[in-house]
Amino acid sequence: MLPKMNTVLLSVMVLFSSVAFRQNATPPSSGPEYTNDAQLKFPERYREWVYLTSGFDMSYNPAMQMGDHHVFDNVFVNPEAYKAFLETGTWPDKTMLVLEARGAESKSSINKKGNYQGTDLMGFEVHVKDEARFPGKWAFFGFDDGKTAKMVPVSADCYSCHGAHAAVDTTFVQFYPTLLPIAKSKGTITAAYQKEIGTPARK
Repeated sequence: MLPKMNTVLLSVMVLFSSVAFRQNATPPSSGPEYTNDAQLKFPERYREWVYLTSGFDMSYNPAMQMGDHHVFDNVFVNPEAYKAFLETGTWPDKTMLVLEARGAESKSSINKKGNYQGTDLMGFEVHVKDEARFPGKWAFFGFDDGKTAKMVPVSADCYSCHGAHAAVDTTFVQFYPTLLPIAKSKGTITAAYQKEIGTPARK
Protein backbone atom coordinates (compact mmCIF):
# COMPACT_ATOMS: atom_id res chain seq x y z
CA MET A 1 0.00 0.00 0.00
CA LEU A 2 2.79 2.44 0.87
CA PRO A 3 4.54 2.35 -2.53
CA LYS A 4 1.19 2.92 -4.24
CA MET A 5 0.46 5.95 -1.99
CA ASN A 6 3.88 7.39 -2.81
CA THR A 7 3.18 6.98 -6.52
CA VAL A 8 -0.16 8.81 -6.21
CA LEU A 9 1.38 11.65 -4.19
CA LEU A 10 4.21 11.97 -6.70
CA SER A 11 1.72 12.17 -9.57
CA VAL A 12 -0.28 14.89 -7.79
CA MET A 13 2.89 16.88 -7.09
CA VAL A 14 3.95 16.67 -10.74
CA LEU A 15 0.48 17.79 -11.87
CA PHE A 16 0.46 20.83 -9.55
CA SER A 17 4.01 21.73 -10.55
CA SER A 18 3.02 21.59 -14.22
CA VAL A 19 -0.02 23.85 -13.65
CA ALA A 20 2.02 26.33 -11.61
CA PHE A 21 4.68 26.47 -14.33
CA ARG A 22 2.11 27.19 -17.01
CA GLN A 23 0.52 29.93 -14.90
CA ASN A 24 3.86 31.61 -14.15
CA ALA A 25 5.35 31.16 -17.61
CA THR A 26 6.03 34.39 -19.42
CA PRO A 27 3.66 34.82 -22.40
CA PRO A 28 5.28 35.27 -25.81
CA SER A 29 6.23 38.84 -26.65
CA SER A 30 4.03 40.76 -29.09
CA GLY A 31 6.77 43.20 -30.07
CA PRO A 32 7.93 43.92 -33.63
CA GLU A 33 9.55 41.25 -35.78
CA TYR A 34 11.53 41.98 -38.95
CA THR A 35 12.73 40.14 -42.02
CA ASN A 36 16.40 40.00 -42.99
CA ASP A 37 15.87 42.95 -45.35
CA ALA A 38 14.42 45.15 -42.55
CA GLN A 39 10.75 44.75 -43.46
CA LEU A 40 8.23 44.56 -40.63
CA LYS A 41 6.29 41.33 -40.31
CA PHE A 42 2.55 41.87 -40.00
CA PRO A 43 1.31 41.08 -36.46
CA GLU A 44 -1.24 38.43 -37.39
CA ARG A 45 -2.80 38.22 -33.92
CA TYR A 46 -3.32 41.96 -33.43
CA ARG A 47 -7.05 41.38 -32.92
CA GLU A 48 -6.17 39.70 -29.61
CA TRP A 49 -4.42 42.89 -28.46
CA VAL A 50 -5.94 45.78 -26.50
CA TYR A 51 -8.57 47.77 -28.38
CA LEU A 52 -8.12 51.54 -27.95
CA THR A 53 -10.63 53.36 -30.13
CA SER A 54 -12.48 53.67 -33.44
CA GLY A 55 -12.77 56.64 -35.76
CA PHE A 56 -15.33 57.21 -38.50
CA ASP A 57 -14.36 59.04 -41.72
CA MET A 58 -11.50 60.78 -39.92
CA SER A 59 -9.11 62.91 -41.98
CA TYR A 60 -6.38 65.33 -40.95
CA ASN A 61 -6.56 67.03 -44.35
CA PRO A 62 -9.63 69.28 -44.77
CA ALA A 63 -9.33 69.05 -48.55
CA MET A 64 -9.49 65.25 -48.58
CA GLN A 65 -12.66 63.84 -50.15
CA MET A 66 -14.01 60.47 -49.00
CA GLY A 67 -15.94 59.90 -52.22
CA ASP A 68 -18.89 57.55 -52.13
CA HIS A 69 -17.58 55.34 -49.33
CA HIS A 70 -17.19 55.59 -45.56
CA VAL A 71 -14.43 54.15 -43.39
CA PHE A 72 -14.01 52.99 -39.80
CA ASP A 73 -10.51 53.06 -38.28
CA ASN A 74 -9.89 50.69 -35.36
CA VAL A 75 -6.76 51.00 -33.23
CA PHE A 76 -5.12 48.18 -31.27
CA VAL A 77 -1.92 48.12 -29.18
CA ASN A 78 0.23 45.24 -27.97
CA PRO A 79 -0.56 44.26 -24.36
CA GLU A 80 2.91 44.95 -22.96
CA ALA A 81 2.82 48.53 -24.21
CA TYR A 82 -0.70 49.09 -22.91
CA LYS A 83 0.26 47.90 -19.43
CA ALA A 84 3.29 50.20 -19.40
CA PHE A 85 1.18 53.16 -20.52
CA LEU A 86 -1.25 52.63 -17.66
CA GLU A 87 1.69 52.87 -15.25
CA THR A 88 3.69 55.70 -16.85
CA GLY A 89 1.42 57.64 -19.20
CA THR A 90 3.72 57.08 -22.16
CA TRP A 91 4.80 54.32 -24.54
CA PRO A 92 7.71 51.95 -23.87
CA ASP A 93 10.21 50.69 -26.40
CA LYS A 94 8.77 48.02 -28.74
CA THR A 95 5.27 49.55 -28.74
CA MET A 96 3.15 48.54 -31.74
CA LEU A 97 -0.04 50.39 -32.67
CA VAL A 98 -2.14 48.85 -35.44
CA LEU A 99 -4.70 50.93 -37.31
CA GLU A 100 -7.19 48.71 -39.13
CA ALA A 101 -9.36 50.36 -41.80
CA ARG A 102 -12.72 48.75 -42.56
CA GLY A 103 -15.41 49.75 -44.98
CA ALA A 104 -18.64 51.04 -43.45
CA GLU A 105 -22.03 49.55 -44.26
CA SER A 106 -25.44 51.10 -43.70
CA LYS A 107 -28.27 48.85 -44.84
CA SER A 108 -28.41 45.18 -44.06
CA SER A 109 -30.53 42.89 -41.95
CA ILE A 110 -32.64 45.02 -39.57
CA ASN A 111 -30.43 48.16 -39.70
CA LYS A 112 -32.25 51.15 -41.22
CA LYS A 113 -30.14 54.07 -40.01
CA GLY A 114 -26.51 54.76 -39.17
CA ASN A 115 -23.38 52.80 -40.04
CA TYR A 116 -21.65 49.65 -38.88
CA GLN A 117 -18.38 47.98 -39.76
CA GLY A 118 -18.33 45.64 -42.71
CA THR A 119 -16.12 42.65 -43.35
CA ASP A 120 -14.10 44.39 -46.08
CA LEU A 121 -10.60 45.33 -44.92
CA MET A 122 -9.22 48.38 -46.69
CA GLY A 123 -5.69 48.33 -45.31
CA PHE A 124 -3.49 48.55 -42.24
CA GLU A 125 -1.00 50.98 -40.81
CA VAL A 126 1.42 49.99 -38.06
CA HIS A 127 3.22 52.55 -35.89
CA VAL A 128 6.27 51.05 -34.20
CA LYS A 129 8.56 52.35 -31.49
CA ASP A 130 11.99 50.74 -31.77
CA GLU A 131 14.60 53.04 -30.32
CA ALA A 132 17.64 51.03 -31.43
CA ARG A 133 16.43 50.66 -35.03
CA PHE A 134 14.89 54.01 -35.99
CA PRO A 135 16.71 57.38 -35.65
CA GLY A 136 13.48 59.09 -34.59
CA LYS A 137 12.51 56.13 -32.36
CA TRP A 138 9.20 55.67 -34.25
CA ALA A 139 8.40 54.41 -37.75
CA PHE A 140 5.32 53.81 -39.90
CA PHE A 141 4.59 50.77 -42.04
CA GLY A 142 1.70 50.42 -44.48
CA PHE A 143 0.20 47.01 -45.23
CA ASP A 144 -2.26 46.09 -47.94
CA ASP A 145 -2.38 42.39 -48.81
CA GLY A 146 1.25 41.57 -47.98
CA LYS A 147 2.56 39.94 -44.84
CA THR A 148 5.59 42.23 -44.70
CA ALA A 149 6.06 45.93 -45.36
CA LYS A 150 8.89 48.39 -45.86
CA MET A 151 9.22 51.39 -43.59
CA VAL A 152 7.41 54.49 -44.84
CA PRO A 153 10.12 57.07 -45.74
CA VAL A 154 10.68 59.70 -43.05
CA SER A 155 9.93 62.37 -45.64
CA ALA A 156 6.25 61.33 -45.61
CA ASP A 157 3.74 63.75 -44.08
CA CYS A 158 2.69 61.29 -41.37
CA TYR A 159 5.95 61.86 -39.47
CA SER A 160 5.77 65.63 -39.41
CA CYS A 161 2.03 65.57 -38.65
CA HIS A 162 2.46 63.27 -35.68
CA GLY A 163 5.46 65.22 -34.48
CA ALA A 164 3.55 68.50 -34.54
CA HIS A 165 0.13 67.45 -33.23
CA ALA A 166 0.42 64.24 -31.19
CA ALA A 167 -0.66 64.40 -27.56
CA VAL A 168 1.85 61.83 -26.28
CA ASP A 169 5.19 60.74 -27.74
CA THR A 170 4.24 61.30 -31.42
CA THR A 171 1.00 59.32 -31.02
CA PHE A 172 -2.55 60.68 -31.23
CA VAL A 173 -3.56 59.78 -27.69
CA GLN A 174 -6.02 62.71 -27.87
CA PHE A 175 -8.25 60.30 -29.81
CA TYR A 176 -7.91 57.44 -27.27
CA PRO A 177 -10.60 58.24 -24.68
CA THR A 178 -9.41 55.82 -22.00
CA LEU A 179 -5.73 56.83 -22.22
CA LEU A 180 -5.91 60.62 -22.50
CA PRO A 181 -6.97 61.07 -18.84
CA ILE A 182 -4.06 58.85 -17.77
CA ALA A 183 -1.57 60.91 -19.77
CA LYS A 184 -2.95 64.10 -18.23
CA SER A 185 -2.67 62.69 -14.71
CA LYS A 186 0.91 61.55 -15.36
CA GLY A 187 1.92 64.88 -16.93
CA THR A 188 3.04 63.32 -20.23
CA ILE A 189 0.98 65.48 -22.59
CA THR A 190 3.22 67.22 -25.12
CA ALA A 191 3.68 70.99 -25.00
CA ALA A 192 2.69 71.19 -28.67
CA TYR A 193 -0.69 69.58 -28.03
CA GLN A 194 -1.33 71.68 -24.93
CA LYS A 195 -0.64 74.80 -26.98
CA GLU A 196 -2.90 73.52 -29.75
CA ILE A 197 -5.87 73.17 -27.40
CA GLY A 198 -5.07 76.35 -25.48
CA THR A 199 -3.83 74.77 -22.27
CA PRO A 200 -0.60 76.16 -20.77
CA ALA A 201 2.17 73.62 -20.47
CA ARG A 202 3.19 72.44 -17.03
CA LYS A 203 6.44 73.85 -15.62
